[in-house]
Amino acid sequence: MHKDGKVVPINKAHATPSPLARLPVVLLQVRDKAAQQLQQGLQELFDNADDTLFEMADKARNNVDHHIFFEAMRDLRLKRKSFERVFMERLFEAFAALGQAGRGELQLVPVMSYDAVPGISNDDLEKAVALEAMLGRVRHRDGVALSQLTARLSTLLGNRLDDRENPLGPALLCEFFLRAGRSLGVEIRVKLIMLKLFEKYVLSDADQLYGEANQLLVATGVLPDLKAAPSRRPGGRAARDHLREEAMPATDQPVDATGQQAFAALQVLLKAVRGSVAPTLEASAEPQPIATRDLLRLLSHLQQYVPEPEVEDDFDLRNQLGQLLTRVSVKSGKSRVVEDADEDVINLIALLFEFILNDRAVPDAFKALIARLQIPLLKVAVLDKSFFSRASHPARRLLNEIAAVAMCWSPVGDYMRDGLYLHIEQVVQRLLNEFVEDPAIFSQLHTEFSAFTTAERQRSELLEQHTRDTEEGRVHTEAARQRVADALNRRLMGKVLPQAVVLFVQQAWSQVLLLANLKHGEQSVQWQAGLRTVDELIWSVSPQEGSDAGPHVLEQLPGLLKALRDGLTSAAFDPFSTRDFFVRLQALHVQPLEGVDALIEVREPFLFSALLPDPAEGLSRDDPDLLKAYRLRIGGWVEFRQDDDSALRCKLTAIMAPANTYVFVSRTGLKVLERSAGQLALAFKRCALFTLDDGPLFERALAAVLGRLRQLNRAK
Repeated sequence: MHKDGKVVPINKAHATPSPLARLPVVLLQVRDKAAQQLQQGLQELFDNADDTLFEMADKARNNVDHHIFFEAMRDLRLKRKSFERVFMERLFEAFAALGQAGRGELQLVPVMSYDAVPGISNDDLEKAVALEAMLGRVRHRDGVALSQLTARLSTLLGNRLDDRENPLGPALLCEFFLRAGRSLGVEIRVKLIMLKLFEKYVLSDADQLYGEANQLLVATGVLPDLKAAPSRRPGGRAARDHLREEAMPATDQPVDATGQQAFAALQVLLKAVRGSVAPTLEASAEPQPIATRDLLRLLSHLQQYVPEPEVEDDFDLRNQLGQLLTRVSVKSGKSRVVEDADEDVINLIALLFEFILNDRAVPDAFKALIARLQIPLLKVAVLDKSFFSRASHPARRLLNEIAAVAMCWSPVGDYMRDGLYLHIEQVVQRLLNEFVEDPAIFSQLHTEFSAFTTAERQRSELLEQHTRDTEEGRVHTEAARQRVADALNRRLMGKVLPQAVVLFVQQAWSQVLLLANLKHGEQSVQWQAGLRTVDELIWSVSPQEGSDAGPHVLEQLPGLLKALRDGLTSAAFDPFSTRDFFVRLQALHVQPLEGVDALIEVREPFLFSALLPDPAEGLSRDDPDLLKAYRLRIGGWVEFRQDDDSALRCKLTAIMAPANTYVFVSRTGLKVLERSAGQLALAFKRCALFTLDDGPLFERALAAVLGRLRQLNRAK
């Protein structure tokens, strides 16, 4: 076989794959396990691609780049399912090809070129360089584990394979990704971003991918004597999911796959709160630990009696469990207690929910609903300690997704009939009814709920974009009106003119100038011509000095009248509505001005509308609340307390120049508020405005609880 480093072998597109039954069972297990992890990595990739592209759009220096990144976001959302499907199809086809007899007809499809080939485009060259760097990093980092996996596959199949022919090798995984991405209509910058995300969320976890595949093959006796590849420090998802250093006790040991080591570090802090879950029996009773399996049964029993959301009594999980242990102890004649590890889990979950139920970001209407998740999440944590150290854990992702969408909700009259509330209630109720010990239901519910929230988000983003466009148009118009007002005030203020002319300029010609400014701008011929016309009009009706002034005015009159009529026509003015003005103007030009009794001195500036002063003008530049207003970020959520003590939650969607007007939209994308920086500062001062922390709820809760536990331990 040709071994050129510039190509990757794959089976011909027209080759008929062998039945999967021809593959050894262990290879099917390797494939399915890998497919599960890769699917999870792709989901994380797409979940984060939206945020990444939004940040790029937000930082764009021009409208073209801004449009490119927003279109890429839209394209990815529309084609996400198709992308994931094609990728997984390519993966399964590659495994099926391993079982083909002979595997003689392989087509070498160029994936990258390491050298500048004549005729290659700059985009392709840039992509090739990025791919080369990615593959080099994976080979350097996980080359040993990959080689061992390839060797075991060769032994299992009785046919020597190359790393580039390994379906789980980085070369073919990149090939699958590129094939799946062919349907995306995005430019090279977006493609390079997607490649970086693929490396971050998929290839960075290759050590776990190869480690688990090697373990499955070793367990069936395939080259068991190969020395295991040294484990590397947690990277990729393990590093991303690891708790922030400031939130975790110092430890030199990496987090293992089950999260036991991370949980052991947590237990050091949790010793301070042990003893809160125990039966209320005399001290002489013989304590006997209850097995974890029996604890899960007790929790499942309690799960059936979780109070409804409308019940106001707080559900104290530890107290309820203590009472249940008391009944079990009395019945058995022994003091049944939970083991330290299980009690630590119970206490940690209880403390987390204590934070959640006091968090301002969670609306009051949803707190009782989310509180009903305590027992299902406690059971998950008892079964799987990685729940505390793995941010991608399905149960955590579901909780965070529910909290994120609930944060955007504003109270309504009968909230229990609200569509979002009912949808979340349905998710909670399904967990209470169906979850026993199989955590797969969390993944299923997260997928379903994400589909619901994604559809809602897409609708709101369309409306939000329309809101921004409308506001930009309005601000553009207001700026043009101000320019017209400034231009007219410079010409009118302090002048003594016929009242009919002043009214004409303010009511009619101002609209001609406004239209010229909006359509053509300040540097345009149309704008300058409109200003010259108003100058000539004012000059023609002003007191003239010199004996030849009158005849000169009459000479200029035909051109002036034509310019006035043409301007009014361009602004779609009804000629009948201005007929009286032209009759009056003609009289002004042929009669001595001294004989006109409607002369007025213009003292008040012309305004299109009254401008309200910004309260910020009365605040110092370093006022803390004014600085808080200036620090509000686009996309951030806030809560306004109304005069009737109701609350309005909205998102800052735009800050409109030149007046720096802050525009807020609701969850549906509709404009609900418009405020100046000064108004926001005053709202902060009277505690009528609060910013909402939109970070992942579970991560915020865990960081807060660990900080509290550290304080308790230091106090001791």
